Amino acid sequence: MGKLIKKVIGERLQFNIVLNDFIHLSQLGGLKFKSTIDAGITLTYTIQAGWVKNLSTSILAFDITQFFPLLNHRLFSLIMKKADFDHHIVSFFANYLVDRRTNYFWNNFSFHTFYINIGVGQSSVLSLILSALYLLPFIYILENHLKNLKIPTSFISFIDDGLFISQSNLIDIFNSRLYYSYNILTNLLEKFGLVVEHSKTEIFHFNRSHGVFNLPSLDLSSLGENVL
Repeated sequence: MGKLIKKVIGERLQFNIVLNDFIHLSQLGGLKFKSTIDAGITLTYTIQAGWVKNLSTSILAFDITQFFPLLNHRLFSLIMKKADFDHHIVSFFANYLVDRRTNYFWNNFSFHTFYINIGVGQSSVLSLILSALYLLPFIYILENHLKNLKIPTSFISFIDDGLFISQSNLIDIFNSRLYYSYNILTNLLEKFGLVVEHSKTEIFHFNRSHGVFNLPSLDLSSLGENVL
C-alpha cells in the first residue's frame, strides 16, 4: 500500500510541474516523455544541424558522484516552496524527508541511531521526480551564468548526468567554451552540496570531415583529477 501511495504522489507531482511549466527544457531524465531516446534524438538533431552550417560539435559528458544520497532535505523543501506548490504538499514532504534517522549494522557491531538531513532512496518511485525538482534551480542559475558570460554552450541534464554541447568551426573555441562551462558547473554544484565525479568526465567530438581530425587535448586537471 505504501508503494502504491508513493506512485500516486509521484504521478501527481509530475502532472503539476508539467502543467505549471516548472521543468526546464534541458531536463530529459526521470520524467514522462523525456527518456534516453529523447536525449539521443536531441543530440542527433543538434549534430546534424551543425553539419549543415559547416560546424563541428563537441560534447563534454560528466557525472555527479553519489547524487541521490547527497540531496539535502531542507533545501528541497525550500525549492518546493519556490516552485509555488500547495502548502499541504510542501508540509507533507517536509515531514516525509526532514529529521529522518538511521543507523548502521556490521556483523555484531551496531552504530547508534543518528539524524540525517540528506539523501533520497535511489530505488524509490519518488526519487526521479524529486531529483528533477532538486536540480531545477541549479539549471536555471547555470544557464544565467553562461548567458551573462556570453558562453554559447548548450546544456542537457539526465538525472545525475549531464552534457555540455558546443559548436564551432574553430578548434580552440571548443576547448575554451567547454573549460569555462565545466569550471562554472563544478563551482555551482559545490554550493548545492554536490560534486562532479571527475574520473568519469569525457569529451566527444563530431566532425563531418572525411580526413584526419586531430584535436588538441583539453586539460581539465586544474578543475579535477583524472579527467579524460
